[in-house]
Amino acid sequence: MHGIRVPTLPAALTPVIVGSAVAARHHSLHPLILAATLAAAVLIQVGTNLANDYYDFAKGADTAQRIGPPRIAASGAARPSTVLLAALATFAAAAAIGAYLMVVGGLPILLIGLASIAAGLAYTAGPVPLGYRGLGEITCFVFFGPVAVMGTDYLQTGHAHLDALLASLPVALLVTAILVVNNIRDIDTDRRAGKRTLAVRLGRRGARVLYDVLLLGPYVFPFCLALTGGIRWWIVWLPLLTLPLSVRLISVVARTEEGPPLNAALRGTARLHLAFGIILAAAILI
Repeated sequence: MHGIRVPTLPAALTPVIVGSAVAARHHSLHPLILAATLAAAVLIQVGTNLANDYYDFAKGADTAQRIGPPRIAASGAARPSTVLLAALATFAAAAAIGAYLMVVGGLPILLIGLASIAAGLAYTAGPVPLGYRGLGEITCFVFFGPVAVMGTDYLQTGHAHLDALLASLPVALLVTAILVVNNIRDIDTDRRAGKRTLAVRLGRRGARVLYDVLLLGPYVFPFCLALTGGIRWWIVWLPLLTLPLSVRLISVVARTEEGPPLNAALRGTARLHLAFGIILAAAILI
């Protein structure tokens, strides 16, 4: 369970839920395609988590001084070679499901699938790992936002819709916030390991400002969707129900330097991402 990182899996589920809501609004939703999309998204997320576990250990970023939840390679719970093999096997399973989705969606879905798996590996692997160069947040934003939401909508409808793009942006902001608060927690150990995340580059103060923007920015987009007809005006307030949770998380991160409170903020941000996504999907469907 530590290797799979179960609390992170909603990051893969939420964009598929939102993209499916957009597709349903356009009168096209196929249960088998939805099930395959959810399975492929979760497998890519799990493969990325396992690869991250292995490569962060191999590069010295995960040590005994780690503040966050234990990692199975660094803690000795599993042999590093086993963790790497599990990551590759999981990506292979995602690719197998992706073969069916490619038949449904054609070349665009093939390219999305290959790019998603490549990004999952390149986050910590290779000569220029994205997460070590301050590019992890951008990668997370793109692949867990526009790519996942619009890809899901395209699989169901065969078209790219403006409302899918607009719906993807708050999802992208909140999933990126999960990574940012994770990297705020790990600033000291990442800096010592030479892992130049965006939080390391910005420093704690700058990273907190970024976190605040990522948590408050999503509340603009329901109104943008209403302007384009993606949500009815009378229901546009619905996603605002999660705003008190955003404000509380901002307060926790603002006053916490390190330790368990940031682990709690990480879990809270993941819950916020899922709750906002489900409520946004409901508003689109209504």
